[in-house]
Amino acid sequence: MSFGRISEIVQFFWMFESHAQQRLAWDDAAEARVARMRAEGQAAAQLRAMLNANPSGSLGHAKLNDIDALKESGLL
Repeated sequence: MSFGRISEIVQFFWMFESHAQQRLAWDDAAEARVARMRAEGQAAAQLRAMLNANPSGSLGHAKLNDIDALKESGLL
């Protein structure tokens, strides 16, 4: 068996391995996209909850029973 024939056989099996690795990379990318969409949805839900809990919108300087903010938001 010549060196060229052995090289062809090795390349043939290496092709299968590289295709398998490519499929794994595609699966990982799909899972990452799903995880990112889930995380973005959770962040949006948390932002909505924070804004609902503090209708004034100034999350850093929140006041309890802010009458003006409650009137502006339609809660009073």
